[in-house]
Order: sequence, then structure tokens, then C-alpha cells
Amino acid sequence: MRKKRVYKKHYTPDLLHSRVDVSRFVNYVMQDGKKTTAERIVYGAFDSVKKVTGEEPLKVFEKALEHASPALEVRSRRVGGANYQVPQEVRPDRRFMLAVRWIVSAARAKKGKPMAEKLAEELIAASKNEGAAIKKKQDMHRMAEANRAFAHFAR
Repeated sequence: MRKKRVYKKHYTPDLLHSRVDVSRFVNYVMQDGKKTTAERIVYGAFDSVKKVTGEEPLKVFEKALEHASPALEVRSRRVGGANYQVPQEVRPDRRFMLAVRWIVSAARAKKGKPMAEKLAEELIAASKNEGAAIKKKQDMHRMAEANRAFAHFAR
């Protein structure tokens, strides 16, 4: 039986910056369908980034995503009764989603501040190549490097 065909999603750009990546970021921050709240959080985080760094928030956002995006990941592959962690390159759309997921989850894990501030801190940290999201990426790369011997099992 064939797999179901996966169609490409077409995302609408956000209203303030007219960018698709910001729109997807807002959608990932959103909980329980409260898009207005998610937009308020993201745009508030961008304002905080501008106040703290003095740089353009979109530049910091791009740099943070670039630094947090993994190049390699490990995937389980069953060969002859044994499961191997096979390192593989990450597709660009998955790379973006992993970076966003790690940044947002790292911000949510912090306590004691409004979400916009926590998100701004995490974006700034990721743009400087530090923080929890970057640690997650480095852990993933370390796993891929450790399992490089199984790279020949990749499809």
C-alpha cells in the first residue's frame, strides 16, 4: 500500500512584517487557538529585543533561527534485528521547525517573567550562539557524531 501524498502547506505572511517565517513562529507560540495572544507575545518579544540589543529584531530573529537550526540528526533504523541510530541531514523545513520548537520550549521552561520577555531573552541568547536551544542543537550534533560509524545504513 502506498503512503498518503503529503501536500505542501501554503502559509500566509504575518500582518506586521509580511514574512512567512514570523507567521509560522507566531503559529507555533499559539496555544488553544489564541492567535491574537500569540501575536502580542511575539511582537512584544521583538520590541524587547529592540530595547535590549538596539538591533533590528528581525535580524536577531533570523540569526537565532540560523544558530539554533541543526544540520544533522539521528534516526532509528532497524537492520538485521538491531536498531541503529543513523545520522542523517535535516530537511530545511524540519530544520526550521526544530529551531522554533527548541526556542519556544526553552522560553516556556523559564519561570517568573511574562512570556514575551522570556522569548526575547531566548532569541537574544540564540542569536549569540548560547542558551538552551543551542545546547539542544549541540547535543543532537554530538549524538550524530558519536553514531557516525552507522552512516552507511542511511537510505
